[in-house]
Amino acid sequence: MHITIIHPAIGHIKNERYIRSWQMEPLPAAAIAGLTPDDVEISFYDDRMEKIPFDNSTDAVAISVETYTAKRAYQIASEYRRRNIPVIMGGFHATLLPDEVEQYADAVLIGEAETIWKEVVSDIKNGKLQQRYKSDERPSLADIRLDRSIFKGKRYLPIGLVETGRGCRFSCEFCAIQSYFESTHRTRPIEDIITEIESLKKEKNIFFFVDDNFIGNIKEAKELLRALIPLKIRWITQMSIDGAFDDELLSLLNASGCKGVLIGFESLDEKNLKLMNKSFNTMHGGYSKALENLRRHNIRIYATFVFGYDHDTMDSFDEAVDFAQEHQFYIAAFNHLTPFPGTPLYTQLEAQGRLRFKQWWLDDNYRYNDLPFSPRNMLPEEVTSQCVATRRKFYSFSSIFKRVFGKANRSDGFMLRNYLPINFMHRKDVSSRNGYPLGDENWTGELLRVKR
Repeated sequence: MHITIIHPAIGHIKNERYIRSWQMEPLPAAAIAGLTPDDVEISFYDDRMEKIPFDNSTDAVAISVETYTAKRAYQIASEYRRRNIPVIMGGFHATLLPDEVEQYADAVLIGEAETIWKEVVSDIKNGKLQQRYKSDERPSLADIRLDRSIFKGKRYLPIGLVETGRGCRFSCEFCAIQSYFESTHRTRPIEDIITEIESLKKEKNIFFFVDDNFIGNIKEAKELLRALIPLKIRWITQMSIDGAFDDELLSLLNASGCKGVLIGFESLDEKNLKLMNKSFNTMHGGYSKALENLRRHNIRIYATFVFGYDHDTMDSFDEAVDFAQEHQFYIAAFNHLTPFPGTPLYTQLEAQGRLRFKQWWLDDNYRYNDLPFSPRNMLPEEVTSQCVATRRKFYSFSSIFKRVFGKANRSDGFMLRNYLPINFMHRKDVSSRNGYPLGDENWTGELLRVKR
């Protein structure tokens, strides 16, 4: 039997040449490949980097779907299903909106794949594919088995992506992670993580721990950090700001090779943070104290901000970028708030009649960086344009060269050497995706719905 795994792109513009480098390896594809029995042949195609050979023979197609890639995933599914090849879809979007996804897929996986994928493969073999497969329990993360051989021959960034845990204990109202994992957090066995890193060390110059919140369990995070110290690797991750008040944690981050962390600041307005259930950002003295602690331990910051909350005004943009420059963040993101389906935010905006696009991820009139809802104090177009202006200010030449002198930014030779290339790459990307379509504009067919 032969199964084809597809990683869909967000979209493609007309006559676009496919990007062939500068992408991260898609771990969900490697996870599905790793769960597939050894007697099944696997093909893998990354729609961001290569054309999909739809006419190649295969017995089934598996696609992991996120909200931004849903439209393109449905186009890909339609191509295969017209060829009478069954399509199975899973992932965040499929779990949060199974009723929608099953219109375009022969089978939908709800929840995490570890406990149900082998049953799916067996049903494909026996011609008994079911409409839905649901994981009723959180699988043990000791069962994770990735097959990275599917990435060979493709030009990915030399970054080792490793999962050390899943989920997040916080319940931020805009976050699809908390909806998918129901505000729970689990960690992998430390020995499994160390073994995986050691197998990748020779070919990766830095690691990215892709966890939604690396310190979802601070005690277990410290145990992992102690185990990482002898490996002498460089790594980055994402974490909540509460970890900045644990001096032992920060010391271990530094000692274990952590070169930077992504932290969601989201807003400088405490009223906005309260609305988004993120008041914990202001604990123990707030941002200034947290940043002082992080700088003392030479932890570089990738800060993220979102705009469009009810207390945001036009002044909020300048306040955020001035704050980001004052604290000399290594890099920063300034994006509009996005209501993802299945989140409390989406439900609230829908009930208030403030959604500009009922299903923005499928609407032909929606483009990347459009604001999908009507904010309280600004026009939607103002939020979009100000996000671009704020990025442009932060990644101006003067800002880039001033921030390079930040203590943490220049405290490590590797990160200092990469500072200018990374910041110039972000400078180039300030507005390049504005107006980008969801789905492939070159695709001329109609989405093929499943007849039940």
